[in-house]
Amino acid sequence: VLGTQELLIVGIVVLVMFGGSQIPKLARNLGRAQKELQKGLAEGQAEVDGDTDS
Repeated sequence: VLGTQELLIVGIVVLVMFGGSQIPKLARNLGRAQKELQKGLAEGQAEVDGDTDS
């Protein structure tokens, strides 16, 4: 688990690497990726649950 200091350092590194104007685009893409990951995990779990019923 990351603490406050580690998150601050990561935030500064991201800001330096991508620049302030790219942060909203990066955050949007990360949000979409997280949503797709959760969707995929839910579909995988549904398949596993369906396979055990057979």
